[in-house]
Amino acid sequence: MQMMSMMFLLCSIIFITIIFFKIHKRGKNSNTPPSPPGLPMIGNLHQLGRHTHRSLCSLSHRYGPLMLLHFGRVPVLIVSSAEVAKDVLKTHDRVFASRPRSKIFEKLLYDRHDVASAPYGEYWRQMKSGCVLHLFSNKMVRSFREVREEEISLMMEKIRRSSSLPVNLSKILMSLTNDVICRVALGRKYGDETDFQELMERLSKLLGTFSVGSYVPWLAWVDRIRGLDGQLEKTANDLDEFFERVVKDHEDGDHRDRNDFVDVLLAIQREKSVGFEIDRLSIKAIVLDIFVGGTDTSYALMEWVMTELLHHPECLNRLQEEVRTICKGKPRVSEEDIQEMKYLKVVIKETMRLHPPLPLMVPHESTQDVKLRGYHIPAGTEVMINTWAIGREAVTWGPDAEEFRPERHLDSSVDFRGKDFELIPFGAGRRICPAISFAVVLNEEVLANLVNQFDWRLLVESTEVRTGVAESTGIAAPRMFPLYAIASTTN
Repeated sequence: MQMMSMMFLLCSIIFITIIFFKIHKRGKNSNTPPSPPGLPMIGNLHQLGRHTHRSLCSLSHRYGPLMLLHFGRVPVLIVSSAEVAKDVLKTHDRVFASRPRSKIFEKLLYDRHDVASAPYGEYWRQMKSGCVLHLFSNKMVRSFREVREEEISLMMEKIRRSSSLPVNLSKILMSLTNDVICRVALGRKYGDETDFQELMERLSKLLGTFSVGSYVPWLAWVDRIRGLDGQLEKTANDLDEFFERVVKDHEDGDHRDRNDFVDVLLAIQREKSVGFEIDRLSIKAIVLDIFVGGTDTSYALMEWVMTELLHHPECLNRLQEEVRTICKGKPRVSEEDIQEMKYLKVVIKETMRLHPPLPLMVPHESTQDVKLRGYHIPAGTEVMINTWAIGREAVTWGPDAEEFRPERHLDSSVDFRGKDFELIPFGAGRRICPAISFAVVLNEEVLANLVNQFDWRLLVESTEVRTGVAESTGIAAPRMFPLYAIASTTN
């Protein structure tokens, strides 16, 4: 009993000392952005709910579009408006171009040898330049046209076989995205292999997991106790084993007329054609990046487009009329047809506004002290840009910002390719996603074909329209529950 009393007294003294220190420190340096009160040791971590982007958006309504939180010992700047995002991603782009350290990224993404999570520096510049030039150029996007068309045709046939019966559209779109990415990146499909599916699901889940030890080092034992460390270790080993096997198969194979991303990267390694060394670890890291950035995000966006269209039949009817008028009875929508489809493009744009592929961008980090909107931001500050909140800014989008209304974009010059900060689903500045063109072409072609060949409706007993649609958790935010819909052939 005496020991317990002593422990309680000691904890109380520590608690009071920390509170005094925090108040004293705040008084000495008041030139920091507004900040919600935090708790000792953990800072503002207790204020993050199940969906972090929603929690941060709510806090920004009270503390402003630029606020400072503390996740344990780490200062985190939260950006929730287009104007402040422009300051970070354009005005001070170089200062905020790096990435913070993350135990999860380091373990799963080859110690940050990929492009997305690598710190700002010469390695990252060379890797990104190589990817833009050799993997995501317009020429490469066009070269995979046949792959996209074949996989979309297979998807359409799968839906046709279930005509007039409920189909799990979420599963179908996820399968399509995985198959396209596998063929483009690895040369063949792995989607039917149970081990591969399970591995990708584990990867996606872990990338969206919060690591306590990354922010509160003295609580790192929590990650061990809850099994996170063990899961990271196993998943990292399984990923490396899989991608090592893929690379080895490409090295030993006859290569026929195959020209997937692994082939391209191995050719760069052999020929040293880009002026720098690219080793085996970097090849695996870059290919893994393509899966991380191209699967969940693409399928989730298409899933949300179909969800919004099914909830807004007038928009679905207008889109079908446009697509079918331009196609003039053709069973397949071509890329050339899509160029004329203005309403299709604004439907996708409006969905990106309300359901950005990454509600919170991959965090940035300041590399030096900087003045931002009159506030002092020290080097080493983590920056989270809430694209979900930016897409719902009433000052930008009007009082109906929460509503799905594609027509708002018909006479708007705002684009999503990084120049207009009101809509940045793919990021902006130096760290903008290099695969925008690849993603957009696939999304447009899939959606145009879905509405051209089928009439769609929700199940009669569906309550989604009344109750809303729950989001899942993770880096991307797809629906929590699969989208079931009924497709009827048009002939």
